[in-house]
Amino acid sequence: METILLSAEKKQYKANLHCHSTLSDGKLTPEQLKEAYKAEGYDILAITDHCRPCDHTAMSEEGFLMLTGYEAYIRPTDGKSCPYRGEVHLNLFSRDPHNLKYICYNQGFCKYLPVEEHGTLDRVGSERPREYTTEYVNEFIRTAIENGYMVSYNHPFWSMESEERILSYENCFSLEMYNTGSFRLNHFENGEGIYDVMLRRGMHIGCHGGDDNHNKEPLDDPDSDSFLAHTRILADSLEYGAIIDALDRKEFYASTGPQIHEIAVYDTEEGKRVRVKCSPVKGIYLFMGSKSVKHVTAPRGEFITEADLPLAKKARFIRISVHDGEGGAANSRGFFPEEWTEA
Repeated sequence: METILLSAEKKQYKANLHCHSTLSDGKLTPEQLKEAYKAEGYDILAITDHCRPCDHTAMSEEGFLMLTGYEAYIRPTDGKSCPYRGEVHLNLFSRDPHNLKYICYNQGFCKYLPVEEHGTLDRVGSERPREYTTEYVNEFIRTAIENGYMVSYNHPFWSMESEERILSYENCFSLEMYNTGSFRLNHFENGEGIYDVMLRRGMHIGCHGGDDNHNKEPLDDPDSDSFLAHTRILADSLEYGAIIDALDRKEFYASTGPQIHEIAVYDTEEGKRVRVKCSPVKGIYLFMGSKSVKHVTAPRGEFITEADLPLAKKARFIRISVHDGEGGAANSRGFFPEEWTEA
């Protein structure tokens, strides 16, 4: 018996799911951002300006798709950031490309929204002052989902939240494992650790990457926050509904360079094994929720493109991580036993 968890037969679309334009604190217009990412070989762009939902889908064209969404944040103080305090940033992606509902309106968090637009917002949910509590954040996420959004948790290291607080949030479809903007600032924005804890807790959550680009530096500058962290989405077509369906099914993974082409579980007389195929890398790692991580590494001066690894009988999940030896990595989501075992 063989179970394909990530299929080589499905086309992978390259997406930046976190981006800021001149409509909030970015330096490039939405049109400039689209052209920049299109030129760089991307297929999908979500411009997620701060607390400013906008429908950019009119800019979509054959071979390039714009997603609708925005970034919301919840802080201990009324919209004001403090470098020594934790806060929550969430990306909201619209299932309907024209859905611009504003979740839990609060004027203190509308820094980039022109005054004349406040009265035109389609406001839903509680408008009481935002509270930096687990209960309020979960209420916010719930309200967003009920009103047609998918919600992701952004840049866990930059957000400076405790592990327990992050683990207490419910119903996010994905964790932003890689964030280019934060990585350029701290060289440490890698969410693999907290993601593994989430999987060990049984949380069925995806992982993705996004640039979170503001483009204060030129695109060709070494400190540019564009074109590094991204998401590979496995979808039936490059249409809005198909991409949302793929995100819903968690058919995507996070990358800062490499590609994962296939993940399969198959039976042998000795037990189950995991087959992985990918772009040329230096190491392929199989995480299973224990201290034992199976891996294959390339000989010095060489690369590998596949691995065949034993799956532990008590594996709590499967997560594949591949590394190219130059700082680039790709990480699959966690697959749970019910996805590779017979009913």
